[in-house]
Amino acid sequence: MPVVISLINLKGGVGKTTLTVALAEFMAVLHGLKVLVIDLDPQTNATVALIDENEWRRRNVRGQTVLSAFTDRFSKYRIFSPDEAIIKNVSNVGGGIEGLDLLPSSIDLIEFQDDFVSEPDRFRGDLQAVLRDEMQDTLKEYDVVLIDCPPDLGFITRNGILISNYYLIPVIPDVLSTYGIPQIINRINRLKKQAGIRIKPLGLVVNKFRVQASVHRNQLRVLKANAARVGYQRVFASIISENGQVAAVMDSSLSFPSLQKKYGYNRPYEEYKQLTQEVLAYVRR
Repeated sequence: MPVVISLINLKGGVGKTTLTVALAEFMAVLHGLKVLVIDLDPQTNATVALIDENEWRRRNVRGQTVLSAFTDRFSKYRIFSPDEAIIKNVSNVGGGIEGLDLLPSSIDLIEFQDDFVSEPDRFRGDLQAVLRDEMQDTLKEYDVVLIDCPPDLGFITRNGILISNYYLIPVIPDVLSTYGIPQIINRINRLKKQAGIRIKPLGLVVNKFRVQASVHRNQLRVLKANAARVGYQRVFASIISENGQVAAVMDSSLSFPSLQKKYGYNRPYEEYKQLTQEVLAYVRR
């Protein structure tokens, strides 16, 4: 069975998608793991970081995205097929990384979620279990599944939580991006009781860290001191420094011959490498 990890934060801009993509690439290349990225975020950032934007548009028009898994519940016709929707050997490294696959998202998830909120009578059934029902057999083909969740705790994010063994919270060590951590933990704990699942907090990953910023240094100390009390388990020892290069290389129109060329031979390559090793060490215990 795979290890399934949802990456969650209620605030955007914390580097959640970049972290998802980097972990997936490093796990596949350096550890030889078969990895699936599930993009549940309607912003589709993980999708267009891993495949060409024109390819995404073609697949979106044909319904070959995660959106169809949801819309099938209210249609006479079945469109979603994991075999057709999942794209094999994705990434802008080496023309695609063998063993790294993607279930793409759709920007139309925004409209679907809005309709669900504004017209709930149209939608019957348990929408938070769609991903579990549609993907449970396919997930068995992978060693690791990484789920890039939207910055909220709505039914789309709950789909990711319901099939996950762990959840990981990327944060910038400031007040705004850490403010919602207790809410995330409390909501997931309630869902655990309601749904009878066993998801565990994997910890916080400090991202976009600026060592020269006193607020970052102070908040990092606070986060470490509060790990057990608040319930997020730990702050990972591997810290990802602020680096504008990382966001730039997530452009799928670019091409890199190796991870070292994509991420740089020192930082942030070494930081992502160490973080990947640390994450795998915890989930393999």
